[in-house]
Amino acid sequence: MTTDPAAWRGSDLTTDRSWVVELSDAHRRELLAAATSGELPSLEPELRDWRRRLQHGYGILLVRGVPVEDLGEQQARDVFALLGRHLGDPVSQNKDGELITDIRDVGNDPSDPEVRLYTTAAEQDFHTDGADLIGLLCLRSAREGGLNRVVSSVTVYDEVARRRPDLAALLLQDWHFFLHTQPDGTPLTFAMPIVRQDGDRIVTFFIPWYIRRAQGLPGVPDLTPEQDEALRLYEETANRPDLYLDMDFRPGDMQWIRNAVVLHKRTAYVDWPEPERRRHLLRLWLTAREFADGDDLLRAGIPQA
Repeated sequence: MTTDPAAWRGSDLTTDRSWVVELSDAHRRELLAAATSGELPSLEPELRDWRRRLQHGYGILLVRGVPVEDLGEQQARDVFALLGRHLGDPVSQNKDGELITDIRDVGNDPSDPEVRLYTTAAEQDFHTDGADLIGLLCLRSAREGGLNRVVSSVTVYDEVARRRPDLAALLLQDWHFFLHTQPDGTPLTFAMPIVRQDGDRIVTFFIPWYIRRAQGLPGVPDLTPEQDEALRLYEETANRPDLYLDMDFRPGDMQWIRNAVVLHKRTAYVDWPEPERRRHLLRLWLTAREFADGDDLLRAGIPQA
């Protein structure tokens, strides 16, 4: 079991609210001005502190009060990108090379293996992404549902190891993940452990639907019964209410998580019928190379096609 501060339970974050930052009126005014000036004189020391807390603390930060209601959508993008550049270097999130991605339902079929679930209203179960830091800025929330849920992947592994050390050992071995289909129609897969151990540090990479979609593809061995049991136990543990924390995103909320130690998910949602009211978040993937728990392959983002 680890003593890493990133090994928290949801009740810990309910009691200790140090991971929540309420922007002051002065900081909100500075963000409004930054939309045109590109400068953050009084927020820069705060941003250094945010980075330190993400690197050495819980690995999660919720910043409330970004004045999205007074910013146009493009200005909100500019301000979000400016804040992000003080925390890390943006990397591509898809084959189109997008550095800021729109998280909204565009009517895609969530059962299509080529569809990324952030473009649907379907539930996304617990997973990690492809960078050191993941940022979300809420412009508009859904009519119902769409909760952001986080859990410490360090705690999840500790709990699996406590209950079933035999299955926890399998998480340290290579698992095969579907990545995407190449232009010639060939599916691309890669192998990586779900959990890596470096001394007392636990580092996680986990996209369960990509593991399952890799099954049956060329060069991918079938999951053994033990691997299947380990995968299900890991998912069940992550979804334990005593471990996870729900965040009801409001417009102007900004979430930052350290990808290596936090799993995140989104519950399914029902959107507003009016297009101008529909749920809309912006997302950044950032590389922070001084973070010791990063992986060179993952922190590079998704290569452009």
